[in-house]
Amino acid sequence: MLFSTKAEYGVRLMVELGRQSDSSPVSLSAVAEAERLPLSYLEHLVAKLRKAGLVISTRGAHGGYSLAKPAEEITLDIVVEALEGQIAPMECFHETPEGKVLCSHESDGDHACATKLLWTRVQGGVTKALAGTTLAELVEFAGGATEKTPVGSAA
Repeated sequence: MLFSTKAEYGVRLMVELGRQSDSSPVSLSAVAEAERLPLSYLEHLVAKLRKAGLVISTRGAHGGYSLAKPAEEITLDIVVEALEGQIAPMECFHETPEGKVLCSHESDGDHACATKLLWTRVQGGVTKALAGTTLAELVEFAGGATEKTPVGSAA
């Protein structure tokens, strides 16, 4: 299963926001520079993360983005779904809001798709791994929190 650059870059953005020890807002240009990511793409991704309630924005000279809640409370399944949409291992695979798995190859209720069990297990495993990983774990793995260097000062 391949996730797109939306998930990769979006998770890197979230980790960078989580690394700020004082939880002060971070400009997207600072994240783009630190992570070597395209600023215009980050603007698109942060809009999705904001809509999902994962980040908040602050306007003004010292504005930017910060996490909407502690990194320990943010699991990666929520982040990836906000960026990618529903986690599905195959195009034919769909999950209903009630949690029922549907396959577009099933023409009626009596005929089960031959591979539905496999893809249901794959989806469950991926979702379990993402849900079992917090943003705080990724921040710690990446080297922990950093002190924010004020704009214009030497690092």
